[in-house]
Amino acid sequence: MLIDILGTESLGVRGLSCRVEVGNRVIVIDPGIALGYRRHGLLPHPFQVARGRSVRQEILSALTEATDIVISHYHGDHIPLANANPYQLDAGKIRGLRPGFTLWARSKEGLSERMKTRAEDLAFMLERETGGAEGKGDDLLSFSDPMPHGPEGSRLGSVMMTRIEDDDEVFVHASDIQLLNRESVIQIIEWKPDTVLLSGPPLYLRRLSPGQLAMARSNATELSGRVKTLIIDHHVARSKSGIRWLKSISSETDRPVISAAEYMGRPIMLLEAWRKRLYHDMPVPRKWHDKYARGESAMKGYMEWRGWRV
Repeated sequence: MLIDILGTESLGVRGLSCRVEVGNRVIVIDPGIALGYRRHGLLPHPFQVARGRSVRQEILSALTEATDIVISHYHGDHIPLANANPYQLDAGKIRGLRPGFTLWARSKEGLSERMKTRAEDLAFMLERETGGAEGKGDDLLSFSDPMPHGPEGSRLGSVMMTRIEDDDEVFVHASDIQLLNRESVIQIIEWKPDTVLLSGPPLYLRRLSPGQLAMARSNATELSGRVKTLIIDHHVARSKSGIRWLKSISSETDRPVISAAEYMGRPIMLLEAWRKRLYHDMPVPRKWHDKYARGESAMKGYMEWRGWRV
């Protein structure tokens, strides 16, 4: 089994996209991207925009060879969008993919009208019906029942987790559970995975209560003791404190708890969290983003920062 994490916060973008190759099948999970439209009152810096363009191309390349496409839910950092902003993945670019792929997607049951429209737009672009994969699967893939997007009763709805089993390895993709509910963690443990990729808690949001923070830590600690490779990223890596949080759990359990960038052997690039620093180091001309949205702004001068290239 080959697990290639394409885009998430420690890799410079929002999302939790990955490509998993098993035998003659290529499974692409959550092929979407975003950059955080505003953080610290600032639009995405051109260096992060350039990084986002690179990740978008990786996702599109993976989709051209996909035998299976998995959609855990319909948020804009997890799927191509018909009305994408300049920093997301335009659904028009995914038309005409490899024929014969199977679409496994979270059902439309309980979705808001906005999310239902996104699901319908995606179905049109992919020429496949969306929805209804929860609790189903085949000899390689299996999917959870709906799990809370964060804490129980979250207004953000629910997500679908994915289990992939090879001859001697089990991988679980647990999108946006944020370690803030027990149900999803219990399901992960019952699946007996070797490798887990999941979203950690959004530490940058002040609305998290002390009880929720304690639950997230307890859940992460428990999983660390039961999983050979535990990768926690996405929401937790939208702040510099998120990586310190991972390291503290790893230190406490004496087991590796790592970011996606570390798993992929790449430098940790918290570009959203570092947005102010980017603007300080590389000032951005007025109207740059307007020009970029019209396809006019050049990326020259923004492809490298502090020794990193996109």
